[in-house]
Amino acid sequence: MTHLQYLSGYSQELTQQVQTLIDNGNLSKVLLKKYPKVHSYTTEKALYDYVISLKNQSMKKSAPISKVIYDGKIATVHKALGLHSYVTRVQGGKLKSKNEIRIGTVFKHAPEAFLKMIVVHELAHIKEKDHNKAFYKLCQYMEPDYHQLEFDTRLYLTHLDAIGPLYT
Repeated sequence: MTHLQYLSGYSQELTQQVQTLIDNGNLSKVLLKKYPKVHSYTTEKALYDYVISLKNQSMKKSAPISKVIYDGKIATVHKALGLHSYVTRVQGGKLKSKNEIRIGTVFKHAPEAFLKMIVVHELAHIKEKDHNKAFYKLCQYMEPDYHQLEFDTRLYLTHLDAIGPLYT
């Protein structure tokens, strides 16, 4: 059951249901029924435009984002799915800062709903650094189905670990 690492915070009953779906070969069917296709934001320009569009819908007055990229090192190095970083540098006696968002490449060929969940999560970190009540409230404000999408994304990642790619 090591491939259930993404569901470690859930009940044993729920993880057993997922294990049964895997054992019976039904996890793929469940995911494909709900999420039949992948998004089209495969270039970094398209990803940047997508993130800025989501930011402008819900967080117009927040700090600007200078960089958005897919990052192949995230899953292996940071044990994360996306990263928000706040970079500060001194340039000519002035302190310059910028926000960067990096999305794990595992989401480059995934359903848009999963990409959106990760982007919403990273955008929320612009205002709330910790995973606290205010953070999750902001996530739900930006995406009302945030918690369901987070669970479904965890199912998708479990599928990748246990079975392999879902979309070809």
